[in-house]
Amino acid sequence: MTFYDLASLTKPLITAPLAHAFLDLDLDWRFALGFHDRDAPLTVRQLLSHGGGITPWRPFTGEPVAAQLRRPASGHALLRDAKPNEATYSDLGYRLLAEMIEVETRVPFGQLGAVLSGLSPAPWRDAPEQMPDGPDGEAWRAAEPRLPLPAHDPLLPHDLNARAGMEGHAGFGANLMQVRNWLRIWAVQWAPRMCVESAQEADGSVWGLGLRAAHLGSGRFAELLARVPIGTGLQVIADSRSSLDSAAPALDAAPGPRSDWWCHFGFTGPALFFRPEDGACLALLLHRRGPDGALLDAEQLRARRWELLSALTDKLGA
Repeated sequence: MTFYDLASLTKPLITAPLAHAFLDLDLDWRFALGFHDRDAPLTVRQLLSHGGGITPWRPFTGEPVAAQLRRPASGHALLRDAKPNEATYSDLGYRLLAEMIEVETRVPFGQLGAVLSGLSPAPWRDAPEQMPDGPDGEAWRAAEPRLPLPAHDPLLPHDLNARAGMEGHAGFGANLMQVRNWLRIWAVQWAPRMCVESAQEADGSVWGLGLRAAHLGSGRFAELLARVPIGTGLQVIADSRSSLDSAAPALDAAPGPRSDWWCHFGFTGPALFFRPEDGACLALLLHRRGPDGALLDAEQLRARRWELLSALTDKLGA
């Protein structure tokens, strides 16, 4: 059975449930985590909604995040600054959540997540489909020019994840059966807690406590999700093709009105959609490779997801 690197779906499927289970959402962690020069509190609620003012990414050097952030880094979008209480998607924020979970439980994050979900933490017995480098190589050299990039390891996730430090933001994988089994529980017990508006991005997009609101508008997935009838339940679609799809409709630059759905996406291709009204849950499992083995760009990946979700919603709405 095909094995998928879930990439950033680790955030809503593992890290957010563990944070909701074991952490006080409003306790101030800034001093415990070494952010001694920070004026604003640093809470689990902020980190879950990407509103902690934590920059999106830094290479994983093994040192505390607060110490890394004291060194200025620029020259790449992944290294940009962020403002507290304004959502800026951050791998580092979820890495901090993993550290906090380990402090509270005294159990390694990967072990705890595996017991909770039945999904597989890296390193894996079955290697995922390997992909070319993403934008992490350039960002690494901009942030840490004196440190070499880590060597490739076929049993670790895509290097984007390994080089950011996997715990909290990525590092879990699964086959179709594992994903289905966990989502049956996740959609009932954990997902509803994540659909609470907590922070907005600069463009008006809304983040909850682990999931992002799906907005309407041309080329946006909520336009397809509007076809899904109430009471749909769980649907998981696995796609292992390497062919490129036809283009998706043109994407509106700004998000439209919010829909009833919440969502999350993974760099390697998978996508997750949840509707609190009836607990409907849709998941797409796919790989981010083109027919020549190259990494699909963001628009090509959107087109592949669009085709899969369109076929699914056509079937459900028929």
